[in-house]
Amino acid sequence: MTSYPAASPGLLPDATGTRAGEPSFSGDDARLAASRREMTCSLRRRGVRNEGVLNAIAALPRHRFVPESLKERAYEDAALPIEDGQTISQPYVVALMTQALDPKPGQRILEVGTGSGYQAAILSLLGARVVTLEIIPGLARASAKRIASLGIPNVAVRNADGDYGWPLMAPYDGILVACAAPRIPSTLVDQLKPGGCMVIPLESSPGYQKLTRVVKLPDGRHAVKPESGVVFVPMTGRIRGEG
Repeated sequence: MTSYPAASPGLLPDATGTRAGEPSFSGDDARLAASRREMTCSLRRRGVRNEGVLNAIAALPRHRFVPESLKERAYEDAALPIEDGQTISQPYVVALMTQALDPKPGQRILEVGTGSGYQAAILSLLGARVVTLEIIPGLARASAKRIASLGIPNVAVRNADGDYGWPLMAPYDGILVACAAPRIPSTLVDQLKPGGCMVIPLESSPGYQKLTRVVKLPDGRHAVKPESGVVFVPMTGRIRGEG
């Protein structure tokens, strides 16, 4: 039997992390809102076609997920630094990964690499029930607090090593890995439903990563389809032989 590490308890108010009510984006600066609309239009011009994904990005104030000193740059199509040497992904990459995952309302999604919480919030706005894992304790606490303050529903933040997944809520309809892995984690494939999809950046050579779509087949095997080149911070923990 596999032994799973304990996660920090109760970063959100109840066992599932579900919160009642609608997201609260009050006090949104008109100038920043205009920048967000332009960013969304730019994503459409670059080929993002999923209207649900575009609507979620248009609604969510990305400047609430970056340090105050970078607020004016929040709507650039660029990755930006956040706490603990991590980054918030480039909006185009967030859109690309979410579009590749294609989550549906009511589906259970596992995210590995919470970071700022922005990607988990996008999945929530698309109607998914999200369990998101962050290996850095301070980052997990900060993202949980941010998501709660915005009233984002159905997101449970857990401080855990993503290579173990989160078996308590498995199986998942989809898994999104927001950090680069040296290989496809077999534990995560095991936690997918048959027919479920995982989107993950895989290291194909030193300094080069390929966004990859992994679909679990009915017989338990999986099909792999490489997509586009990306750049992510590395996945840490057991998968690297750490800890």
